This record gives sequence, structure tokens and C-alpha cells, in this order.
Amino acid sequence: MKAARFDRFGGPEVLEIVDLPDPHPGPGEIRIAVRAAGVNPSDWKKRRGLMDPELPQTLGHEAAGIVDELGEGVEDVAVGNRVFGLSAEGAAQAELAVLSFYAPIPPSLDFPEAAALPAAIETATRALDQLGVASGGTLLINGASGSVGSAAVQLAMARGARVIGTGGPANHEYLRSLGAEPVAYGEGLAERVRALAPGGVDLALDVAGSGVLPELIALAGGAEHVVTVADFAGAREHGVRFSRGDAGRAVHVLGEIGALIEAGRFSLPVARTFPLAGIAEAHRAGEEGRMRGKLVLLVG
Repeated sequence: MKAARFDRFGGPEVLEIVDLPDPHPGPGEIRIAVRAAGVNPSDWKKRRGLMDPELPQTLGHEAAGIVDELGEGVEDVAVGNRVFGLSAEGAAQAELAVLSFYAPIPPSLDFPEAAALPAAIETATRALDQLGVASGGTLLINGASGSVGSAAVQLAMARGARVIGTGGPANHEYLRSLGAEPVAYGEGLAERVRALAPGGVDLALDVAGSGVLPELIALAGGAEHVVTVADFAGAREHGVRFSRGDAGRAVHVLGEIGALIEAGRFSLPVARTFPLAGIAEAHRAGEEGRMRGKLVLLVG
């Protein structure tokens, strides 16, 4: 099968499409013929050598496609079904991918839209679960207009929370359309938040990693009320929980998101698609950071 890989660290030019042996699912897993695969910031962090030291490395943790092989004990899907999900192997940007966690694609979505979902909704849900976001509370999300942030806004609102979200002025109308109350980030953030919530907020989620954990701690009344998915060093310095997948993934959301999507209560836009062979261009576009929504590779 064709798959994205790199055998040295560096810029997008190190990415290659190579032939690799076809993978096969283990017990409880499925294999799909990939139709679309999501691209995430972790991909270029891996490519730069900021995450995993070993070489070579494949890429991709989320994909959507057609089931073509079942692992032992799998009875909840059949060959030919449309599914989306997460690859524990990190090799989903390929013609074939093994999914460890999966769910049927919501009827109203196409393959690129489905491939954009898993990483963003799992990350957002895991953080919301760890914070204990529930009905009646006020949640501040720092970096609310990106894929994970906008997913967190909508999922928190589905739980009945009030959401205040930081973002640049150009994204404020988008945040309002999701139901959040927007505030500008940067100097004076705490004062702007207190103008909306004079007593501060109940909980805070940092998605942007922009060095504002002290302000979030003060607004939420303590480090125990704050979670970050983006600032590992700041979390250690300030005693904030850093949410990471190896502590347990919130895969339950894969099976839950369809009802919200079909009810018109959740959407995650696809900003741009690329062919698998255009992966280097996708990385360049992602690293520029100017697009709202997910980048997706089209396969097959």
C-alpha cells in the first residue's frame, strides 16, 4: 500500500509517499480502505523531531473509509460499512489503515468531513471530562476558534455550560455562531473576561498554549480548575493538569457525536483538502496557521 512516511527530521520536503506492507487488524480492531485522513499539528511536530525520536515514522491518527477486514471478535460493523475513527498505530495517512476505535459515519457527512472529526472531538471531550464540565457552569476556552477549541465550545454547550471563548477579532462572529461569548486574547484578557463574568469562571481550558495559564488560574479560582492540552511546560510550572491521550482516551465521543451532528448541534469545517501525494503542501498550509477548520488528505 501507499503511505506517508519520513526517514529524517526536517521541513515538509522530507515527507515521502512510499510502499509499505498491508497492515492487518488485531483483536477488536478493523481495517479500512482509507478515503480521507485528517492532518494535525502533531504531524509537523513529529516531522520536526519534537515528539518521537525513532526513524522512520509514518503519520496519521484519524481516518474515514470503508471497512475491508475485521479483527477477531469484531461484531459491531461489517465489511463494506462506512466508518471513521482513530489509529493507535499512527499510520492512517495511507491507502489502508487499522482503526483501534471507530464508529459509523453520521449519514449527513462525507468522508473528508468524517475524517476531520476524531482527533479534535476526542481531545476536546477528554479535557471536558477531566474538568468535569456540566450544566450550569461557566467555561473559559483559550483558543476557541481552532479545530479543538471550536469542538470544545460545541461539546461544552451540549452539556449545558456557558462558554466564553478567546480568539482574534476576525473569529468573533464565528465564535458567536457556535454559541460562545467571544473575547480578544492578549494583554487585558482577565479584565475582558471579568466584564462578562464579574465573579470569574468555574473552569478554564487552554487549547492555544499562549502562556496565559496564570490568568486562567486566577479567573477559575485555582490550578485545579484548569486543564491545558497545549502547554506542557506551563502546566508543570503552574501545577495545571496537562491532558494527554496516554492517560486514557475519551473514545466514547466517537459513538455520541453523530446524534449531535444530525441534530444540527455540532459541525467541524474542512478548510482544505489535498491528495495524499500533496502531503508536503498540506503541512506547509497547516504551519502557516491561517485557515479555520481541518486539513484533510484525500486517498483512493
